[in-house]
Amino acid sequence: MRNQAFVLLCVVVLGVVGTCHGGGLKKNYYASKCRNAEQIIKNATEKRVAIDPTLPAKFIRMHFHDCFVRGCDASVLVNSTANNTAEKDAVPNQTLGGFSVIDDIKAEVEKKCPNVVSCADVLALAARDAVSFKFNRPLWEVLTGRRDGRVSRRSEALANIPSPFSNFTTLVKNFANHSLNVRDLVVLSGAHTIGVSHCSGFFNRLYNFTGKGDQDPSLNATYAAFLKTQCKTSTDNTTITPMDPITPLTFDTNYYVVLKQKRGLFESDAALLTNGGSSNLVNQLLNQNKFFAEFAKSIKKMGAIGVLTGNAGEIRKKCFAIN
Repeated sequence: MRNQAFVLLCVVVLGVVGTCHGGGLKKNYYASKCRNAEQIIKNATEKRVAIDPTLPAKFIRMHFHDCFVRGCDASVLVNSTANNTAEKDAVPNQTLGGFSVIDDIKAEVEKKCPNVVSCADVLALAARDAVSFKFNRPLWEVLTGRRDGRVSRRSEALANIPSPFSNFTTLVKNFANHSLNVRDLVVLSGAHTIGVSHCSGFFNRLYNFTGKGDQDPSLNATYAAFLKTQCKTSTDNTTITPMDPITPLTFDTNYYVVLKQKRGLFESDAALLTNGGSSNLVNQLLNQNKFFAEFAKSIKKMGAIGVLTGNAGEIRKKCFAIN
């Protein structure tokens, strides 16, 4: 009955923006199959985040990139083979990190409950638990019951993952294709409050915005001058820059603070201020309680995109290899 009610709610609420997925997900899915699964994942994740504070940003980005290609099915975790170039090797995913840590967390679950917990659920839970670590409480609910996909193609990652060079219209269309609306776009962009970028993600804004050797006028000039001291050549693939220069390791509202100061790092960040409705949402999300509440709703919605449930897909033993 609960699942049926969830599906009905999805149809009513999300019908205007696309097809709802995730009706087979539920709370405590593993309670009767692997009672301590979520606690094992939480403990394993927190142990690693305590050592490496960059993992929350890596996991949440990985979760996002996974869900935008074939839904949240752990296809981003699969290694390429001689016969197939997987999502992991697509340009947008070449700067993802933390794959081996997800593999290790999955291995810990496998020791206790072999062939029960999907890699897709491990990733969704690890992303939540990593970001929540500093707060000593879960920042959002993760429904479980995802199955792992059997297909991973580089071309599909290139076609579906939003680009940091996208304008507002392109971003809205991309999110709508994944059953997400403008509010979800602005809210989920707030994940840029943690994490870093290589120079290639914003180099053109500094040196050649329109192809005439110019600078993006929507970027704070003082900040642009600073960024130029960090990124001097287009071939620099080692320098990293925080997306939130105020508190780059803290999940908070400072992303929206820097956005209002025209210090959003990407064109896709600055794009949120080019529309009246999204700009108004940016103002609302400066309130941390509001941001946390809205983020919890939007990432739960994102985590249900195109999920495989029931007998669909598989449960991978190792996240990097399709069974």
